[in-house]
Amino acid sequence: MDTWRSHMPEGMMLKSEGFASNLSAPDRFSTLKAYCTEQGIAYADRGMPIPRTDFVAYADWFRNRHVPELEEIQVRKLAKTATGFALTLETGEMVFARRVVLAVGVSFFQYIPEELAGLPASMVSHSYDHRRVEQFKGSKVVVLGAGASAINLAYELEEAGCQVRLVARARKVEYNTPPRENAHSLWYRLRNPPSPIGQGWRSYFCAVLPGIFYHLPGRLRARAVKSHVHAAGGWYMREKVEGRVPQILGHALVRADIVAGRVRLTLKGPGATRNLDCDHVIAATGYRVDARRLSFLDEAICREISENGRGIHISAQFETQMSGLYAVGMTAMENFGPVLRFMVGTRFVAPRLAAHLRRRIWIEKAQSLIGAFAAVSRAAGASFGLAGKKPHIASRSDLC
Repeated sequence: MDTWRSHMPEGMMLKSEGFASNLSAPDRFSTLKAYCTEQGIAYADRGMPIPRTDFVAYADWFRNRHVPELEEIQVRKLAKTATGFALTLETGEMVFARRVVLAVGVSFFQYIPEELAGLPASMVSHSYDHRRVEQFKGSKVVVLGAGASAINLAYELEEAGCQVRLVARARKVEYNTPPRENAHSLWYRLRNPPSPIGQGWRSYFCAVLPGIFYHLPGRLRARAVKSHVHAAGGWYMREKVEGRVPQILGHALVRADIVAGRVRLTLKGPGATRNLDCDHVIAATGYRVDARRLSFLDEAICREISENGRGIHISAQFETQMSGLYAVGMTAMENFGPVLRFMVGTRFVAPRLAAHLRRRIWIEKAQSLIGAFAAVSRAAGASFGLAGKKPHIASRSDLC
């Protein structure tokens, strides 16, 4: 939850509806609705945006309820051993495990366009870096992107007294469709079934059948993922941004230079190129999975699970090509679909992965017991002088 707690705009609200913002639990009393009821917080399954602060508080409540012993310690290195894996923690402690699950979220995968690579850190950053924006008051800031993070940040910057511009390749800023008045009618729900990741049968299929999604052709999987993670703001942000935040749309970033102590962006639009000067650029350009950016991974592990860093093959049981190493969340999105990009995806992953690991543990215990029994049998045979001798088959004369 560190991403939500420390790296999302302070006043942000979730795009997901209340019913689609639950964490996975073995009981039905740990939902966001149950938390809001207990705390006296206004809640609705649909049509009432969830403030980031309420969601973070819900996650803390959930953790204290189910995993109060959780240790928040960074892993500095993960390496393969003869019997499993060795983890080096930031405390210097070594931990050994037969299996490891990579549930790393999006933190390592921030994407900043190559055109901005030459700028110093004081002049360029990623939207991930900004929970608060007061430090930019009075500055001229450009936000690149047209997704939820870009829209929310642009609004927060404008509220903080910045001269902000929203720049995007898209020709228009899109927003999610606001709740319809007839959304609760049976006829509407039959034609457009609600799902945690959107309305309609396609979204419903991706949300409730990730196991089948896994077996679709790669082309269809890629198209479905792209259509569900496209740039769009929450429907409630339209009135806060449009008419208030200046926008330069339909323009692609060509290059970025430092001119007279400021950033000069060269933008290419329809039939023309223009320059835009600013003090700072925030790349709200999303996240791209790349195993090479998992700084704690040993190079040997990285090479084995992915040739180029991006194409990480994951089995139907969430196991990478390295036995005993599993990956869930955004890292598995291309395999199981867009639902794994969102928190609600834990409802699919958690019980299935837990069941798989439980089966593996029991199988290994059974194999260990069988091996121990065989060893005892051999030892018993040796104590009676039978070791190395061929078994004697009784004949009729032996019995007389």
